[in-house]
Amino acid sequence: MKNNLIWFCRLAVGLLFIFSGLIKANDPLGFSYKLEEYFEVFHTTWLNGFALSLSILLCALEMILGFALLVGTRAVQVIWGLLLLIIFFAFLTFYSAYFKVVQTCGCFGDAIPLTPWQSFTKDLVLLLLVLVLFFNYKAVKPLTNAKTGDTLLIGATIVSIGFGLYTYNFLPVMDFLPYKIGANILQEMKTPPGAPADEFEVTYVLKNKNTQATKTMSDKEYLKSGIWKDTTWAVKGTPESKLIKKGFEPKIRDLNIQDAEGNNYNEELLSSPFYSLWIVAYNLDDTNQEAVNRINALAANLTQNYNTRTIFLTSNAPEGAQKFAKEHKLISELFYADGVPLKTMVRANPGIMLIKNGTVINKWHFHNMPKYDDLVKNYFSK
Repeated sequence: MKNNLIWFCRLAVGLLFIFSGLIKANDPLGFSYKLEEYFEVFHTTWLNGFALSLSILLCALEMILGFALLVGTRAVQVIWGLLLLIIFFAFLTFYSAYFKVVQTCGCFGDAIPLTPWQSFTKDLVLLLLVLVLFFNYKAVKPLTNAKTGDTLLIGATIVSIGFGLYTYNFLPVMDFLPYKIGANILQEMKTPPGAPADEFEVTYVLKNKNTQATKTMSDKEYLKSGIWKDTTWAVKGTPESKLIKKGFEPKIRDLNIQDAEGNNYNEELLSSPFYSLWIVAYNLDDTNQEAVNRINALAANLTQNYNTRTIFLTSNAPEGAQKFAKEHKLISELFYADGVPLKTMVRANPGIMLIKNGTVINKWHFHNMPKYDDLVKNYFSK
């Protein structure tokens, strides 16, 4: 019976840690943005420069510890590592939930979004399972001899770190973001007719003019009781409105593509029946300038030979963006949007998106940007 419990805990913890690390390592840049949110909450923004490295290493550590637990190699050190890690995660998720600071913890990346309280509950369950292993560490027997176990651990370390580096340099293997290939951006921005709206509860504080007594009641109680007819009771202060049930929320709700004068171009750019090339560089101060030059040459060829509309999207202020465009002789039209949707569009700075009828046909990291001939063969010559 005890042995079955140990194996259950071992499998549950090991597989969940591998899954959690793998999902986040699929998008290490996205997880680094989440770490930066925590750095801001704890006033440690000086760590922002290390966010990406920490992201890759933390994801790898989860996978390595999970794998090592399943194999049973170095059980004492591994279980200690799991215990410290889950205590750390539980603290972060509790802090997020209680103080309402980071509203999605990023535990499973964008694949399975969890509320802070859901994340904290998950971490508490994991903590209990890890504690069972902690107090019964001698029962965690290795599946191989020590030498083979260490060899497997080294292999797992190389694969775990390598996977994070690969997805950072060549985009996520699986895209869970709203701008994934095949998604229609305009449709993802719409709220369908009849979709449930947000439900709010209004709380009134009432004060009796004669007795000075006070009472608190919801808007439903306020109307049902008929107390509003009683002139001896008056509403004190401003009623408090609280969201009690979240309604339908479009996957894309913050995209506002503008020109330098602030005119919105969402409809025009996303309704075109022709191919358009979007160059996304959310931060021109940190963008890879050599890649920008290569993409600019690609855009020039497409514009000249196929009259393709190419746009350059950034979150920088128009003055700085126009100066950058002049220095790099950009042939694309300049447009502006908030950095958050631009980071979500493509996990690269710069990145490329091929759009038609508002649908994401394909997208690329600048490390594996397509050649002009390949683009023509696969899209423009058909």
